[in-house]
Amino acid sequence: MLSQAPYPTSFEQAVDRILASRRITRADQQLLLSLQDLTAQQRAMVNRLFDRLRSGLLKVVD
Repeated sequence: MLSQAPYPTSFEQAVDRILASRRITRADQQLLLSLQDLTAQQRAMVNRLFDRLRSGLLKVVD
C-alpha cells in the first residue's frame, strides 16, 4: 500500500509552474526551503529547481 505524500498535487503543481515559467519568487524559494517530510521524488524536484537556479536557468522575481 502506498502512503499519501504530505504535500500532494499542489507541491507538484507549484514545481511545474516554476519550471514552465522559468521564474521563481522569493516566497516560492522560502516555501521550498521550509518544507519537511518530503518524499525522495519531491526532494529530487526541489534539487532540480535549485540546480536550475544556480545555473541561471531560473530567474528570481519578487
